[in-house]
Amino acid sequence: MSGPASPQITVREAVFALLRECGLTTVFGNPGSTELPMFRDFPADFRYVLGLQESVVVATADGYAQARGEAAIVNLHSATGVGHALGSIFTAFKNQTPLVITAGQQARSIMPLEPFLYSEQAAQLPKPYVKWSCEPARAADVPAAIARAYYVAMQPPRGPAFVSIPVDDWDRPGIAVAMREVSRRVAGDPRLLEHAAAALARARRPVIVVGASVARDDAWDEAVALAERHDAAVWVAPMSSRNSFPQSHRLFAGFLPADRGAIVDRLDGADLILVLGAPAFTVHVENPGPMIPVGARLIQLTDDPGAAAWCPVGTSILTSLKPGIAALLAHGAAHSRTLERVAPRIPPRAAPVAAGKLTDRYLLQRIAALRPARSIIVEEAPTSRGPMHEHLPINEPGTFFTCASGGLGHGLPAAVGVALARPADKVIGLLGDGSAMYSIQGLWSAAELKLAVAFIIVNNASYRALEDFGRHFGIAALPGMRLPHLDFCALAQGQGVAAIRVDCCEDLDAALTRIFAADVPMLLEVRIAV
Repeated sequence: MSGPASPQITVREAVFALLRECGLTTVFGNPGSTELPMFRDFPADFRYVLGLQESVVVATADGYAQARGEAAIVNLHSATGVGHALGSIFTAFKNQTPLVITAGQQARSIMPLEPFLYSEQAAQLPKPYVKWSCEPARAADVPAAIARAYYVAMQPPRGPAFVSIPVDDWDRPGIAVAMREVSRRVAGDPRLLEHAAAALARARRPVIVVGASVARDDAWDEAVALAERHDAAVWVAPMSSRNSFPQSHRLFAGFLPADRGAIVDRLDGADLILVLGAPAFTVHVENPGPMIPVGARLIQLTDDPGAAAWCPVGTSILTSLKPGIAALLAHGAAHSRTLERVAPRIPPRAAPVAAGKLTDRYLLQRIAALRPARSIIVEEAPTSRGPMHEHLPINEPGTFFTCASGGLGHGLPAAVGVALARPADKVIGLLGDGSAMYSIQGLWSAAELKLAVAFIIVNNASYRALEDFGRHFGIAALPGMRLPHLDFCALAQGQGVAAIRVDCCEDLDAALTRIFAADVPMLLEVRIAV
């Protein structure tokens, strides 16, 4: 005699039960008709965060996921929504942000007719910038596909995964999927780690280069302890999107440029270069010659097999950063130095900027002086990145986020997502005028969510970063780089965000103090002298 039949559940019920078990109860989205059945009997313990454009939605979820250290779920609309979001999906891929992205699809019964809103080859559309994607063969397989997308997104190197869901699947019978334990860390080869620790102990002038995976794997304390043990100068890897070492520390040396020759020049004299959680090295311009100084040895610890595979020199050890650095600390204690250690080379700090013309350097210096303790900087101001490195030191773990892809439009909505994840901390969105216009709709989400983000627009009335980079190609003047007539205060106020403007040093401190103290979102437009 057979036992009692299992109660029938729908795909929707099975999916929401799985998401609840995964902790994915905040859904980021901008839905269309092919997603609507998902919302039938939307659970009371879930929150839907609406963005006004799909790229904004993904960037908001990206900031939220990074700040939490956990995956976020995103709901997009068919092919058009995924297409709108692709720039932000590419950035999430480069940021190694774990996202479970779903998109609607037309009903299975009419797919052969190529109906309106049909996404042809839906699983191929976001490739290659998702780690895994599928459109399940049966409605009943949707919950299992979302579970797999979650596990893949959370495995190192983390990143987005994608599931296309036909509109009529939600109300069909589903199969419940229970959460499983799946490893989220990579264990490094003990032999290679021991050899790396021995090489570090023998080095006379070791240099450490830290990247974003140190921050992603919560290995800040380990990185500081390793640098102090070996009295090693610490550089930030080119284009690193997170903060992985205190910038006011005595061993902090600065930021490596994305230029092979300049990297070799900065690291000249080192006999061992230890790269922690970064590619070796990201470059942006052509420059022939060696990758590292002559006579130096490179050892890389990375959780990204791809970065380990293309690294052109040295030894690469595939490992999560927290246990990998801990292993170097454990083994290093057993080794005695046989050679005299040479003092690290630390470049001088930038001199303070005097009041006078309102420049980005002066602005960043005053932000550093006035911002609240433990406040978080979310930056997308490419022209001001050098001045930021000089005048706005980041000294606490988990308090800096920027875009790893080089695409614009991430910073403003990412600040909204970070604030949603970290409501106890003040979030400061530091944005260029050109960057902000790619995703200005994110201000509306900040207002609707009542998030006390301080948006600071560095307005130089141009795509100044491109003008500066044009000189690399010998171009004295570029067409179409001017951005006159933009009124960021009006744009903010039209979306429910209070705003103020300054254009002189005398008014800056009062304006910064006001937006930092606000318990609602505020925008400060700073018109700087150029």
